Amino acid sequence: MAPPSSQIKSHLQSGSSSSPSGLLKGRGSQSNPPGRFAPHIILRDTEYSDGTISFYESEIHESIATSVSPEKAASIISKNKSPDVPFEQSINPYKGCEHGCVYCFARPSHAYLELSPGLDFETTLLYKENAVALLEQSLKNPRYRCKPIALGVNTDAYQPIEKQLEITRDILKTLQKYRHPVSIITKSSLILRDIDILEEMARHQLCSVMVSMTTLDNSLKVIMEPRAASANARLKTISELHQRGIPTGVLLAPMIPKINDQELEDLLQASYKAGARSAAWILIRLPHEVKDLFSEWLFTHYPRRAEHVLSLIRQCHQGQLYDSSFSHRMQGSGHFAQLMEQRFQLALKRFGFSPQMKSSLNCKLFSRPDAETTATRQLSLFD
Repeated sequence: MAPPSSQIKSHLQSGSSSSPSGLLKGRGSQSNPPGRFAPHIILRDTEYSDGTISFYESEIHESIATSVSPEKAASIISKNKSPDVPFEQSINPYKGCEHGCVYCFARPSHAYLELSPGLDFETTLLYKENAVALLEQSLKNPRYRCKPIALGVNTDAYQPIEKQLEITRDILKTLQKYRHPVSIITKSSLILRDIDILEEMARHQLCSVMVSMTTLDNSLKVIMEPRAASANARLKTISELHQRGIPTGVLLAPMIPKINDQELEDLLQASYKAGARSAAWILIRLPHEVKDLFSEWLFTHYPRRAEHVLSLIRQCHQGQLYDSSFSHRMQGSGHFAQLMEQRFQLALKRFGFSPQMKSSLNCKLFSRPDAETTATRQLSLFD
């Protein structure tokens, strides 16, 4: 990772738990480490009492603007074979995410673009300009079998640039047109812009929404998810979706030991009051470069408890900061993970949530684009 600025260095030495001055405002990452496929890496080691954390050389400016570029995607529907993920296919309109969540498990995907999972991930964004054309092409394929599509799984489909580009809205219009079921995961209130589409689809059991919640503490949100919606905005989003008859749940993700895990019950209670009727939780995931980015963030903002937080995460993954094994990576194992699951299940019963999440999306109404064209042609014979 990039070497800490003089302000960060003095902050680490002081042991203060408040955010140091001089950090990049509005950005989750404070450095731009090269991806794991980068051909050249220059290291500078910084010693901490629990071992050595390597920060990479890079030039960091006081403010970094967001750049957005189009991409001609080769395909649009991604297939999933992971047994611990509740969907078989997904669509991600964007690469990178301006929300800047420091913990984002999708950050390593930027390494495939020869970009950094650090600041590049939240400042150098790509959008799939041919997303709708590819989607229609996929749905026309005679071999295509209708199964619910998860929208915005890797990066948020309603991140800020969607307000101008409207790619997610165009995708929803296409799915609505062909009566294709969709589930959405987001932490953005921008989804309310498309409530007209979602409400109509919900009448036919064609959509559901999970709103991601991490904290009710805005001071924590500002440093952990700098450009994401506030907790109040997300709760309002849940409420409006619920009032319009759109099945809405809450996803507590990620839960981080000694950072936000103490809020689990409060988050569930607030979400249920707002209208969420299903819930799930995910332990923080630190694949590839994310573990160093998150460690840097911890020692920057919470130096006194950083070692304890990392120790608890390791306890959930048999001594490692991350274990990618199926059925383990989402919630871990060990005492802390078991305690979190027990607390979660007790809170579900206490507040009245559905006992388990079940997909009730309707796949029987799907109308293949070619079928619609054929029907139109047949009707035209009688004109």
